[in-house]
Amino acid sequence: MEKVRLSKLMSEQGLCSRREADSYIERGWVLVDGVPVTELGTRILPGQAITLAAAAQHRQQARVTILLHKPVGYVSSQPEKDYQPAVALVTAPNRYENDRHPLRFSPQHLKGLAPAGRLDIDSTGLLVLTQDGRIAKQLIGENSAVEKEYLVRVSGRLSAEGLARLNHGLELDGEKLRPAQVSWQNRDQLRFVLRQGKKRQIRRMCELVDLRVNGLKRVRIGKVMLGDLPVGQWRYLREDEGF
Repeated sequence: MEKVRLSKLMSEQGLCSRREADSYIERGWVLVDGVPVTELGTRILPGQAITLAAAAQHRQQARVTILLHKPVGYVSSQPEKDYQPAVALVTAPNRYENDRHPLRFSPQHLKGLAPAGRLDIDSTGLLVLTQDGRIAKQLIGENSAVEKEYLVRVSGRLSAEGLARLNHGLELDGEKLRPAQVSWQNRDQLRFVLRQGKKRQIRRMCELVDLRVNGLKRVRIGKVMLGDLPVGQWRYLREDEGF
């Protein structure tokens, strides 16, 4: 059996990201079959047992994940001309007053905080920001199958054939899309459930069936709901929650 880079296996097993793996290895925080490994680039057999030292586990537990109700007009990640990134809303005054997480807000929670997935500037709803590479991989990794649910206000006429194509049968960028779940929520709003996230995917899907998107809101990621979180406010992901 061929040996594989330790950091690659750690990422595949959901222990941490590859970058975090290298950092932990350098510190001697990674054990293979109970023996610390400190050399970057080490290769091991896929069946060998990988564990993290207590120091690495403590560091992971200290990392926060934030749920934000992104308003229209904010970009998900890098700031653009005349527009602020959504992370700018993560301030003490903007914290949801009903957040039940015991943590007190600290500027340290902004260090390395990055969006796990995109939400267009003209869209609103649930945006996940995290310091935890494991959660980022779970939500936006190449093999991620976490559902994202959207409510989409549309105008135009949608035939039964068009609805069937939205569910299964469209291509974007020369690639066949994964099957989706698309149904009418009410007479001018569709419900989309996707397991992938191409750039402006829903808007482009609607264009292909002659629909115009007038509003788009993400209401769920995996098992985490937007709920009653007000627009522009945020809360911490609780320990009893998971995607």
